[in-house]
Amino acid sequence: MGLPTPFPEHHDTDLGALRHGLAEAQRAIGLSDPNPRVGCVITSPDGRVIGSGHTQAAGHAHAEVMALRDAAARGHDVRGSTVYVTLEPCAHHGRTPPCCEALIAAGVARVVAAVNDPNPLVSGQGMARLQAAGILTQLGLLADDARELNIGFFSRMQRSRPFVRMKIAASLDGRTALQNGVSQWITAAPARTDGHAWRKRAGAVLTGIGTVRDDDPRLDVRLVETAGQPLRVVIDSRLEIPLSARLLAPPGQALIYCAVAPATRPDLIAAGVELFELAGPGGKVNLPAVLADLSRRGINELHVEAGEKLNGALLREGLVDELLIYLAPKLLGPGLSMAALPALSTLADLPAWRWVDCTPVGGDLRLRLRPV
Repeated sequence: MGLPTPFPEHHDTDLGALRHGLAEAQRAIGLSDPNPRVGCVITSPDGRVIGSGHTQAAGHAHAEVMALRDAAARGHDVRGSTVYVTLEPCAHHGRTPPCCEALIAAGVARVVAAVNDPNPLVSGQGMARLQAAGILTQLGLLADDARELNIGFFSRMQRSRPFVRMKIAASLDGRTALQNGVSQWITAAPARTDGHAWRKRAGAVLTGIGTVRDDDPRLDVRLVETAGQPLRVVIDSRLEIPLSARLLAPPGQALIYCAVAPATRPDLIAAGVELFELAGPGGKVNLPAVLADLSRRGINELHVEAGEKLNGALLREGLVDELLIYLAPKLLGPGLSMAALPALSTLADLPAWRWVDCTPVGGDLRLRLRPV
C-alpha cells in the first residue's frame, strides 16, 4: 500500500475547497477542545460544494460527519464525491466512531487532507484505511495553515504539554503598570477585544496570585462570542487567594496549583475550587509539572496573563512558546516590567526570538514572537 499522493502542483479547485475547510475549522475555536479544530467540505464530481461542517463539542460529531449530514440535509448523494478535510480523518473509537469508517461507508471517491493527525492513535492510520478501501488519498495541501490552527493540539500530542502563549500589554518603554501597580488601561479597547479573541483560543488562562491580589481579574472571555469558557488557572504557592476573587466565580471553572497542603484552605474546597499540590524547589510551584498536568487534562493552548514575577519564571525555564505583546504609544517611565529576568553578563547570553506577526490594532501595535 502506497503513501497518500503529495501535492507537487496545487489545483485551484483543491485550494479553494480546502481554504473553505479552514474557514469552517475556524468556527470550532472555543468549541471543540480538547479535540482539534477541523473543517470539512464535500464537493460533487463536477466541483460543486454539496456539504460542509466543523468539529463540534467533545463527544459530539466531528467535521466529516457534520459535512456528510449537511450534504444529506441538502438532498445530495455523496457517492463519488471528493472530501476536503483540514486534518486526517480519525481511525480510532474515542467518544465518537472513526470518521474514516463514515467516509468509507458513504462511498466517497477521494479524500484530500491538509496534514496528518499527530495523535498516536491515528497518525497515518486514517489515510491508510481509506486507501485500503480503494479511496484516492492526497496529503499536504495547506499543511502549514492547518497545523498553525491546531498548534496547541500538535504540542500536546507531540510534547505532552500545551502551547504556551504569554500575553502582555505594555507601553513603548516596556512598562506594564505604574510603580503603584495601576495598569488599567495601558492599551485601548480594540486591543483588549483582540486579546479576548486570543483568550477564546485557549483551553486555559493562567495567572499568578500577585495579579489576583493587585487586579482581581475575571480572566473570562466576554468581549467576543464564545461557546465555552477557558479553565482559569492560578499559581498560588501558599494558597493566599481570597475566596472573594472574581475569577473563582462562574462562568467557568478555576484550578489553583499550590506548594502547600490543600487541606489548609477548607473554605476553597467547600466552594468547589480545585486545589492541586505541585511543590517545586524553594517552596514554589513546579511550573513544568503544571504544564504536564494541564496536558493530561486536555489543554491544548495555555494563555498566560500574569505579572512580571510569573512571566519571568516561565521565561527563565524556557516554557513560553509565543509572546503576544500589545504596545501602546505611551511612555510610562518608572514602573513594572514585562518580566522579571536575571541580569546578563554578555549580549551573547540573550535568548533569541523571531518575529511572527506585527499588526496595528486600533491605536496600538500587536507583536507576536516565537523562540528561535
